[in-house]
Amino acid sequence: MLHRRKSGLAASVIAGAVIVFAFAPAAMAEDLVNTGYFGDVAIKGYDPVAYFTDNKAVEGSPAHTYRWLGAEWHFASAKNRDLFIANPGKYAPQYGGYCADGVSFGTVTTNIDPQAWRIIDDKLYLSYDPGAADGFEKKPSKVVDSKKHWSEVQSTLISDKLQKDWQHASAD
Repeated sequence: MLHRRKSGLAASVIAGAVIVFAFAPAAMAEDLVNTGYFGDVAIKGYDPVAYFTDNKAVEGSPAHTYRWLGAEWHFASAKNRDLFIANPGKYAPQYGGYCADGVSFGTVTTNIDPQAWRIIDDKLYLSYDPGAADGFEKKPSKVVDSKKHWSEVQSTLISDKLQKDWQHASAD
């Protein structure tokens, strides 16, 4: 009788772990926002709406923030913040703000330059430097390639995050 209870408990634990790990990547993929190496501020504090409304990179202010997908987003004005809140998918950078050029090669480049950006087909793409942004814009195949590689890059980011979370939990 005791053996059956133990094996039933073990089966329940294993089933629970399988369910958690099966659904964790899908849930975590929505939370993939590049906040750099430190902190939790998206786009290094730049206003994602200003790229569209001002056609330039504008630093946001901690006075106008909104928390979305686990990151703090800064805006140059309350008006821009409210536009973002109404439709974040319209203004948020593609690929969670990771370097679009890097994604086109199937790699992750965390360090981006908010001044290195392009809007292509009404989507904001950030890059690690102006040369990468130029190349991304001039080669339409890079947009196609980045879309093709994004799920692979997401898997890498999710795996890295799960490993870091697991290591952090083990240390506690």
